[in-house]
Amino acid sequence: MAEVLVHVDHADGAVRKPTLELLTLARRIGEPVAVALGNGAADTAAVLAEHGAVKVLTHDAAEYAEYLVVPKVDALQAAVEATSPAAVLVSSSTEGKEIAARLALRIGSGIITDAVDLEAGDEGPVATQSVFAASYSTRSRVTKGIPVITIKPNSAAVEAAPAAGTVEQLSVSFSEQATGTKITGSTPRESTGRPELTEAAIVVSGGRGVNGAENFAVIEALADSLGAAVGASRAAVDAGWYPHTQQVGQTGKSVSPQLYIANGISGAIQHRAGMQTSKTIVAVNKDPEAPIFDLVDYGVVGDLFAVVPQLTEEIKARKG
Repeated sequence: MAEVLVHVDHADGAVRKPTLELLTLARRIGEPVAVALGNGAADTAAVLAEHGAVKVLTHDAAEYAEYLVVPKVDALQAAVEATSPAAVLVSSSTEGKEIAARLALRIGSGIITDAVDLEAGDEGPVATQSVFAASYSTRSRVTKGIPVITIKPNSAAVEAAPAAGTVEQLSVSFSEQATGTKITGSTPRESTGRPELTEAAIVVSGGRGVNGAENFAVIEALADSLGAAVGASRAAVDAGWYPHTQQVGQTGKSVSPQLYIANGISGAIQHRAGMQTSKTIVAVNKDPEAPIFDLVDYGVVGDLFAVVPQLTEEIKARKG
């Protein structure tokens, strides 16, 4: 089988869940070869092998931490030249999409972004995308060069499939552009103890109906009972009730969890565009005519301040 390159998203050797999803999808179209870069790259090998990587190409250099994006593009280009893969898969994060776009331009290939599924085809891998605010699904393939495809988190279940995971050093020569944008400082994000919004399997969101920053404690309590991430509608973040980093929607973050619970959110198209591909959608809203109810799998017409605390207590009781 042809090799499929998978860019590894990790933090000092701790592999993030979207990368494991990429390995699952890569096995459908070939033999996964993981490319791990930067500090702790070698430490990723065991986890990557457990999830199907037949080979792990590693490279560590100060440039990955000191400069933005381009050093990783240089490394992926070197990996492409070394393996001639059937495709290159990258997670659809902000950085991931920039890396993928630059790589596709470098190697003269087509690119597909924000795919939600991947399958083998007679003329190359076929990607499924959810487009026009998730109103349509499209199936497409790259017709020129080596396909570069970015995959949205939570598009596939993580599946263990032990493989050799042979570690090899990747030879990388950095381009002149690699040092063009230097990182002059960084501040670690304060941890909430909750999952990253775009990677979470469950997301609990609040909207205009929460009616104040202090009332988001009700949303957070439900999220914590489920081990979920907390999201917010544009109306809520514009009002200053919750951080913009947690906004779900067309101008915020796009999520595709197994379960999405919308509380006090009317369901405007801007919000729907960011969560419509969720596997199961539940809404709590006191307005029976709210557009969100046209979308949901389960809807509760009621006051969220009455419904959500009861739901939280019931979840705690069943877990306890």
